[in-house]
Amino acid sequence: QVQLVESGGGLVQAGGSLRLSCAASGLPFARFAMGWFRQAPGKEREFVARIRASGGSTLYADSVKGRFAISRDNAKNTVYLQMNSLKPEDTAVYYCAADGGLGVTTTATEYDYWGQGTQVTVSS
Repeated sequence: QVQLVESGGGLVQAGGSLRLSCAASGLPFARFAMGWFRQAPGKEREFVARIRASGGSTLYADSVKGRFAISRDNAKNTVYLQMNSLKPEDTAVYYCAADGGLGVTTTATEYDYWGQGTQVTVSS
């Protein structure tokens, strides 16, 4: 049974930082690209960042480029999202997701497995 478990969310003031973690089990982690998405109240789930299965190659939404960094540790089956210079508009539930496909996608429906999400709230 595949499980993705996010942690590290919380309440932070604008300008602050948080690091999210997503621990994976039940899948060949090193063969899956991993992504982070977020969903704010009343809005659709949106792409945040992606890292290829072997690491190294990353992709970011324009809204977070230069502030967020995705990384992974395949030995620990974990993907991270370092979030710096946080803004109130970054407030959302953040989800990690696993993509076993061969292409590069930022479309949520093309990801195979999802975590339960972790709340990030940025106060002004």
